[in-house]
Amino acid sequence: MATYNVFRLQSQGSHQNIKRSSEPIPTIEGHEILLKIRAVSLNYRDIAITKGQYPFPVKDQVIPCSDAAGEIFEVGSRVEGFKVGDRVIASFDGSNLYGPQKNWNHGHGGPVDGFLRQFAALPATAVVKVSDEAKLSFAQMAGLVCTGVTAWNALYGNIPLRPGQTVLFQGTGGVSLTGLMLAKAAGARTIITSSSDDKLEFVQKKYGVDHIINYKSTPDWAAEAKKITGGEGVDYILENGGSGTIKQSIECIKMGGSIAVIGFLAAAKQEDMPDVAGLALSKGCIVRGITVGSKQLLEELVQFVVTKGLEPPVEKTFGFSPEEVMAAYEYMQGGSHVGKICISIE
Repeated sequence: MATYNVFRLQSQGSHQNIKRSSEPIPTIEGHEILLKIRAVSLNYRDIAITKGQYPFPVKDQVIPCSDAAGEIFEVGSRVEGFKVGDRVIASFDGSNLYGPQKNWNHGHGGPVDGFLRQFAALPATAVVKVSDEAKLSFAQMAGLVCTGVTAWNALYGNIPLRPGQTVLFQGTGGVSLTGLMLAKAAGARTIITSSSDDKLEFVQKKYGVDHIINYKSTPDWAAEAKKITGGEGVDYILENGGSGTIKQSIECIKMGGSIAVIGFLAAAKQEDMPDVAGLALSKGCIVRGITVGSKQLLEELVQFVVTKGLEPPVEKTFGFSPEEVMAAYEYMQGGSHVGKICISIE
């Protein structure tokens, strides 16, 4: 029986517990496709899972990584609309075809095996085809899964972003830079925050963000954002900090604006926990938790990216050897990156 290389998290506590082994190549049923995985991208979620800090279910001996792109290697007898060789992206939650995510029991790389491997059998309904004309690498395609769909959901999943509106992004990670790319293409004014002048200068030069704020040298970054908008406030915020930054986010949101709560990177002390209900009421704003998004949102995102000729921000791509996989996780954990970190699988 033919075998393939696969990495599994032997136990939670450290990414060093991810070990490579050989397993039989999966067989497919009539409604499935066999995906030859060509690239995966990493997310902060992957680090949290290895450390045992992810607050949702994780299966024992899980195959890590939720974001994958590749080529169809085999097509099930009842599958229509796909052929061998098609380039596709796997959705984050194969059960979430449209609408809100129902629960946390089906996300790849957590409760369900992910894609740090060479092959995966998936329902044909769980992948999105990317046209042959699209000038996207497999790493860029993989980078659209969690970060791309999360950013698209934040901007279009409830009240759609309109040209001329203002969007503020916290930090220079994958979600912020992908959201910046989308917002710029949609005609929005953009603001990004970071504690690093070097990162801000790089993002302004490479991605054309309209305004930058260093929240270390400008601790009251909410006031600066309001100043940029002539006192009105911003229309959308991609909130990556969580309880430690939500107070300032609500302070600088426009009346009736939308705050997409995406991350929990800056937790507030219990004694400093803001009154989010009272603050949100004072602004009449939407504070909305984002749990990635459906296959439908992934399809919309792919169509937008391909039509606009956008290039998802991949900073660095590592190889598939155990040493390279460890290096990718360590680079992700270091937090110095600007954009996506990916692993190429050959």
